[in-house]
Amino acid sequence: MEQQQSQSQSTSFMQLLPRSPEDIPRVFSWFEQMRTHHPVFHGEPQPVWHVFRYDDVKEALTDYSRFSSQPLPGFSIPATEDTLVSKDPPDHRKLRNLVNLAFTPRAVAHLSDRIAQITQDLLNQVRSQGKMDVVSDIAFPLPAKVIAEMLGVPDEDWDIFQRWARVSGGDTRETSHDMGDLPQDMFEEMSGYFSRLLAERRRSPREDLISALSVAEIDGERLSEYEVVRFCVLLLAAGQETTKNLIANAILCFTDHPDALERLRREPALMPDAIEEVLRYLPPVWFIVRRTMAEVELGGQLIPANQAILTWLASAARDPAQFANPDQFIIDREPNRHITFGHGIHFCIGAPLARLEAKIALPMMVEQLKDLRRVEGVPIGISTGIVFVIENLPVTFQPF
Repeated sequence: MEQQQSQSQSTSFMQLLPRSPEDIPRVFSWFEQMRTHHPVFHGEPQPVWHVFRYDDVKEALTDYSRFSSQPLPGFSIPATEDTLVSKDPPDHRKLRNLVNLAFTPRAVAHLSDRIAQITQDLLNQVRSQGKMDVVSDIAFPLPAKVIAEMLGVPDEDWDIFQRWARVSGGDTRETSHDMGDLPQDMFEEMSGYFSRLLAERRRSPREDLISALSVAEIDGERLSEYEVVRFCVLLLAAGQETTKNLIANAILCFTDHPDALERLRREPALMPDAIEEVLRYLPPVWFIVRRTMAEVELGGQLIPANQAILTWLASAARDPAQFANPDQFIIDREPNRHITFGHGIHFCIGAPLARLEAKIALPMMVEQLKDLRRVEGVPIGISTGIVFVIENLPVTFQPF
């Protein structure tokens, strides 16, 4: 009976994922059952294996010689195709070096000031009202504006860039597609735009990332137009949606745990640790897909070649073998070796930017929005696939 129940749960896992905050405990209860009884599980009839325990998830993410990032048919995400996300060494190393161009110390220092200014501008628009939607008023526009400035998108193009950012970030109010699963016409529109912007920067360079990419050399070779354009599309998807979901998830966790929120007001130095706990407790990315290169053994199971492996980050984050009291939200948790951003060579490219923006924006929000509370009685929409997306999060606070 237990085997039949677990198999039924595994094959219909997308239907089991949460659609509201009230669903979240049930899903984590399912993870607990699977970790205990079926930590590596084959979801018939598809060639899909689900991995639930921390150590097994980490192994599959780290060992690229056995678990490839090159997707099987049916598991690819258009925005990541032909990018470092879907490549293994040695091709991966060349494209990974692009990340270093985007996050040099000079670039990060410049970004810090702009993140603070953009955050303050957004807060100024809502502070006198005593209410806002965290997603539409802060969590979405902040990273979208930062990415636009990084890339050098002109102010007059903000409206179209904003539309792309909503879709690439999995906003189901704009589209039914998951993160990165862009409609083909929009993908072509974005690619054409970045191609034209790259051509302009090659003629007239500026202090922006596209200008830097236009002259960049990796291993003595200039990047092709195709490589630069694909990276820009990837950065838009990975750079903004990770931050958007992290900020929204943080406010959801803080308002659900008012004692933790009050402690953060008293001890703002705890915010970096609190952000890491948000990443563990309610991760913005719930699973990552890998492909077996040959027959492998994982968690006591033999898995054939060319099988899809769903590594459940959200389950690994609640594994009691790694985290004491895993279902408790502990803002000063130590140690906190979560793998929410992946592990090894494919560590999330959006992670540095997401952490930077959260460390700047969240303390400003906690300090300036007194008596911050969720609005009771208003349904909060959640879209869950690869990415956990809070669609709306209305809150109230003391007007200022």
